[in-house]
Amino acid sequence: MPGTVLLLAASPAGKSCLVDAASVLPILAAVAPDVLSGTDTANVVELADPLEPQAVLTRLRAAATAPGPLTVFLTGQLQLDRRQRLPHLALARTTPATVRYTGFPWHWIREEIRLRTPGSTAVVVDLHTDAETWQHLATQPLTVGPGALLYGRVAPPPPRRAVASPTYMKSVATILRSGHRPPLAHLHQQALTRSSGEDPEAARRDIVLTVDPTQPVHHTPPAQPPMHPVPGFQPAPPPSVPVQVSLPAPVPAPAALMAPAPSPPPSDPHAEITAAVESGRHAEAAELAGRQEQEALRAHGPGADEVVHWMEVRADLAMFAGDAELSCRIWLAVADVRLAAGQEPAAPGVEAAVDRAHHQWGRIDDSARARELGPALAGLRLRVPGRRQGALDDVQRNLSRLQAQV
Repeated sequence: MPGTVLLLAASPAGKSCLVDAASVLPILAAVAPDVLSGTDTANVVELADPLEPQAVLTRLRAAATAPGPLTVFLTGQLQLDRRQRLPHLALARTTPATVRYTGFPWHWIREEIRLRTPGSTAVVVDLHTDAETWQHLATQPLTVGPGALLYGRVAPPPPRRAVASPTYMKSVATILRSGHRPPLAHLHQQALTRSSGEDPEAARRDIVLTVDPTQPVHHTPPAQPPMHPVPGFQPAPPPSVPVQVSLPAPVPAPAALMAPAPSPPPSDPHAEITAAVESGRHAEAAELAGRQEQEALRAHGPGADEVVHWMEVRADLAMFAGDAELSCRIWLAVADVRLAAGQEPAAPGVEAAVDRAHHQWGRIDDSARARELGPALAGLRLRVPGRRQGALDDVQRNLSRLQAQV
């Protein structure tokens, strides 16, 4: 099955720029697609210094819904929005004052890949931060979801008026240009070793990200000052503090010496749903998700996080099946449930629900159905204007057009 690769390099223009992110793209683009992906064939999408967060979201969503393995190579800088204190990938127009509107929210990455089969997604990052974001990451580590692999590093701010080089990602690209793609864990370690030759301070300074859900985690004292705790992602402790490291699985003992095999783990409903979607069995996927939602409802009650999660899964499944009306209805219900639970209109989950309801509403072909849902969406937009300017005006303008057709 072909793979998909997304090459994303983003950093602000002007004095807000901390890293020359785009400088790595020519090296990565010179690598054969199959080497970038680790599959026989691959589709490669490249985004260099994008201007709009919605453009990034569109490309990421398309990559995330493609069948087969997905690898994201992401280079850039992280900044916090001043209102919600959430990390964003800074884009070309981002400034410290406009991060909330011009940056790409990091949690959107988790949102877009959450339905993918566990182990089929890898995110490789080389990120720089400002001082505020660096301190934030000490207590709020970066994640990309429970089933995705995450490798890379996060660096603190460069010296004043300096622009850093993405030495880790350049090392990754240089290694891959040899035509051989080692397992990601090995590629990651080789890149760290190579980049530390160019920047010896990196080993003492950077946060190293190593999250592989397919591998066991062992506690091992470091033989030398640590690169940084993994997968805890906290800034460096004193060298004597043990750190977590992900090691390859141990070689199994001969069968005669092994204990009886344990019973197989329970099936993962997300994996079953993803497999059904990838094979076109949309009705089966929706039925599975609906059953999980009902079980969560019985176990936790209305409005519980577990119930909302499965509502969101059903909304996404309706989108994948091409049922924009149903997807819009479910996203509207998700927003209502979150608001009724006391979440703020600016909370990420609320904004995401209303934004997706709005997006699906615009894709409804039946004018009567769109007219029916329009007032509910407009009412939500009054409470949840979202990050895109003119969202409420867009709903009201299109609703007026639909009503004029009656």
